[in-house]
Amino acid sequence: MADWPHSPAHRLGQAGAYMVTAGTYGKQPLFRSLDRLRLLCGTLFQLADKYSWLLQAWAVFPNHYHFVALSPAEATSLRPLVRHLHSVTARAINAQEKTPRRRVWFEYWDSHLTYQRSYFARLNYVHGNAVRHGVVRAASGYPWCSAGWFERRADRAFFRTITSFPCDRLRVPDDYLVDPSTVL
Repeated sequence: MADWPHSPAHRLGQAGAYMVTAGTYGKQPLFRSLDRLRLLCGTLFQLADKYSWLLQAWAVFPNHYHFVALSPAEATSLRPLVRHLHSVTARAINAQEKTPRRRVWFEYWDSHLTYQRSYFARLNYVHGNAVRHGVVRAASGYPWCSAGWFERRADRAFFRTITSFPCDRLRVPDDYLVDPSTVL
């Protein structure tokens, strides 16, 4: 079957590791307050647990997010998880601003990570995303990502392996501008 040319293809089925990236409509910083970042991050944690996905890395910003997670037996629950996340968070911020029909989310992209090197590179990419966007100097200083958690909890050898893994050649939809004053 040919892919639809105007949106990302979602080929979900096999269990394994997946990376997901989603952005707000028009790349607007709709989650720019601490309360909204808490809402987005907390809802991601709750729904990942509800749909039996094990989060391995995450980074949440005012206009986009990334996460890497391990799927349950089949990855078919990824689409409902993302739709649920987008629905709950969109309704919540639209209710706050009294804009019930405003479009909040644009699209999401997912990648099935089938090679260990690809998985390691994306873990490093997501953990370091706040540095890449110029929000902080040390990724562990950004409260809306997994870098600090990973630094504290991971085995030292595994931590060094992941943080030294090259991720400069990855093709990740991440052309979002992030204003550091909106996230700290």
